[in-house]
Amino acid sequence: MKSVFTIGYEGTDIDRFLRTLQIVGIETVADVRAIPLSRKKGFSKNTLKARLEEVGIKYLPLSALGDPKPGREAAKAGDLAKFRHIYSAHVDRPDSALVIAELAKTAERTKVCLLCFERDPKTCHRLIVGERMAPYGYTMSHLYADDPQRYVRNGARLVTSPPALA
Repeated sequence: MKSVFTIGYEGTDIDRFLRTLQIVGIETVADVRAIPLSRKKGFSKNTLKARLEEVGIKYLPLSALGDPKPGREAAKAGDLAKFRHIYSAHVDRPDSALVIAELAKTAERTKVCLLCFERDPKTCHRLIVGERMAPYGYTMSHLYADDPQRYVRNGARLVTSPPALA
């Protein structure tokens, strides 16, 4: 079984975020935010892309898989059922399904991590994107960027072992 990773940057900073990705060996970050801007330093599209490239990670913008405004509003209000319904309808459209198929092809060649803001994948649309990758043979592994060392301590439990640390 193949694995696609997910990560949110809520509750962390850019350095811990990057270190987490490096330890796990992520090669491509697929940004699935509808609007890839952030008030959190280092996480807006251009700055994030530059920082990722500095550590050898490719940035893949996929705003087509972003949560539409009504879905974001439902999630923000805590109505996860409504959020999931809205986002599922969006991601099941033919144009979104094509983007997911391309993402699955990309993940055949590179270790991909889906990026959005929320720390908890259960409250984020990246979980639904990951679910839509299941027919392509993918399972999900969720990363948390607040403590990169957890992936060093628990490296043997990762889908693939972390790279040797310098």
